[in-house]
Amino acid sequence: MLSSPTSVRASWPRVTDASRQFVEDLVARGLERREARWLVEEFAPGGDLDAERAVLAAADRRLRGEPLQYIIGHWPFRQLDLDVDSRVLIPRPETEELVELALRELAAMDSATPLIADLGCGSGAIGLALLHELAQRGVTGSLIAVDASSDALAVAKRNALKHGLHRVSFVESNWFGGLDESFHTSFDLIVSNPPYIAEGEMASLDAVLSFEPRSALVAGDDGGPGMSDLATIISSAPSWLRPHGALLAEHGFSQGEAVVTLARSAGFTDVRDERDMAGHPRILVAKGR
Repeated sequence: MLSSPTSVRASWPRVTDASRQFVEDLVARGLERREARWLVEEFAPGGDLDAERAVLAAADRRLRGEPLQYIIGHWPFRQLDLDVDSRVLIPRPETEELVELALRELAAMDSATPLIADLGCGSGAIGLALLHELAQRGVTGSLIAVDASSDALAVAKRNALKHGLHRVSFVESNWFGGLDESFHTSFDLIVSNPPYIAEGEMASLDAVLSFEPRSALVAGDDGGPGMSDLATIISSAPSWLRPHGALLAEHGFSQGEAVVTLARSAGFTDVRDERDMAGHPRILVAKGR
């Protein structure tokens, strides 16, 4: 599902009479009408003829298959307008559902100052959305945003500054490996959208994935196809969570049974697998030890 980039930026200019011809020209070139309209809104909101070159360049990138999100350079996620580029994954609606579930878990904990870890934070989408929406509820959360990619962390830092979210520390680390040991048994919540696509699956998936960072998509097969990173996170999480903390991890729809089994083997006693809006098993919720 492709949500409109204007859903967060309600103040963006709409297509004017002067820019309608731009839209028609892009449609004639082969773009979907709504995408043509979004590109015109972004690059030539007033229908300025001087912007024609920028609009056509953007259209050419899209016609070559590049994701619209990267071309525009930002995209809505929950209530945030996130800067995105090819250093990070595109924010997706399924991951917004993870945020909703995480907020419910935090509400049940009733902590006024929860400590959250976002593993493989990418653009910062999950963790920053949580901080933002917790603040709206009068809850002062703190976030440790972790990623093995310094490029991804640079994007996440920019998004934190963009939205005035300052209670964030950024750690370059492969999962828990670079975290200070003082954080053991400290996190109220650990969230992650890790790589979970098996190498052999990539060729059969949406071609748009070829534009995204492969290291954020593809995982090894230890524990099952595409399961290596999920297995590492699930098995390690209990030692980093508070006694009543929770782990939420997104996974592939064929991996539900495997992640539940792993969570129970890791010592979690309250384990469930939530389905996404399409009805697929998608989000592991594990707590209790």
